[in-house]
Amino acid sequence: MSKDKVIKIKLVKSGIGRMKNHKLCIQGLGFKKVNQTLTVVDTPSNRGMINKISDMLEIVEN
Repeated sequence: MSKDKVIKIKLVKSGIGRMKNHKLCIQGLGFKKVNQTLTVVDTPSNRGMINKISDMLEIVEN
């Protein structure tokens, strides 16, 4: 089996006061709190959510 590509992302800004779509992207990626770091699989759907809220995220180098 081929190993899936992964992206490490960190939520650096709160979702308070943001559009509902942005809050749903935060939830969809799996964030529970600010400054949490997650590893997500690099799929087109995850990439789209990351691009939508890119101002709130930080990409962590592997």
